[in-house]
Amino acid sequence: MSLTGEPPAPSPPASPPIEVAFPDLSRFASGNSGIHHVWTFAASRPGPHVLLQALTHGNEVCGAIALDRLLREGIQPTRGTLSIVFANVDAYLRFDSARPFASRCIDEDFNRLWTTEVLDGQRDSSELKRARELRPLYERTDFLLDIHSMSEPCLPLAMAGRRRKGVALARALGMPEHIVVDAGHAAGRRLRDFAFFDDEDDPRSALLIECGQHWEAAAPAVARDAALRFLRHFGMAEEAWLARELEGSRDQLQRVVEVTATVTIASDDFRFTIPVRGLQTIARAGTVYANDGGTKIATPHDDCVLIMPTRHPKRGETAVRLGRYID
Repeated sequence: MSLTGEPPAPSPPASPPIEVAFPDLSRFASGNSGIHHVWTFAASRPGPHVLLQALTHGNEVCGAIALDRLLREGIQPTRGTLSIVFANVDAYLRFDSARPFASRCIDEDFNRLWTTEVLDGQRDSSELKRARELRPLYERTDFLLDIHSMSEPCLPLAMAGRRRKGVALARALGMPEHIVVDAGHAAGRRLRDFAFFDDEDDPRSALLIECGQHWEAAAPAVARDAALRFLRHFGMAEEAWLARELEGSRDQLQRVVEVTATVTIASDDFRFTIPVRGLQTIARAGTVYANDGGTKIATPHDDCVLIMPTRHPKRGETAVRLGRYID
């Protein structure tokens, strides 16, 4: 015990190993749409505009690996329009294996900007410039898959937003096992919740997939599986090719976790007081698991699921989301 009576804070975990190679995206830098690192292909048959995105955060490489492969394979839609986007490439190009978490962004989180007030406002940053550049493309999109990964080892998650259509889209893919129903972060709105994507009465929808830990060897396979299943669901690729590429991929029995609380860090002295991990369940309400500037933080209900506890606490950002299984 410390002099204050608190248990000592757990030691910061070592950075996970980097088990994947980072693709050279320079061959795709020019794009074909007038926007750098954006490729759009249109079929002769009518259909939806589907967008696959990687690198919303610069150090989340699994989506870049998956989409780099699709482009090298010469992917073309069989109907509608397909866009492939590498979003925050500037941050990606700054990746340093000695400081692997530092290239998440350059100035601010690209995935906290998605309200008209922010996009049309006066402030500026590297990420806002890119968001404003990409905004017209997103506004033409019907269905968006945003491919992410997590700082800590955790089973893959589908972040479905707070609308029923998001859960329906995650279920239509048949993966991953865990679907999270949540409203996002106090620090700002995510792209998957932008505009009509968050309108229950609008058929257009978005899904965010967390594919595992950023640099684990298994994460790119999860990203590719999600991208191919997304294309298959909307009838966007040649069926025989999809069948070959998805051979051995099986639908999962999915469970829904509803977020009951989002813990936003209030001080510069936040720490977890017990070891925590993603999808950890704490059985009893009232269990203290963190301290924020001297304020003890406890679970609000029994069977409380911890969703994506942060590795690097920062005031104003999300420490952890809490939830419960609802199915």
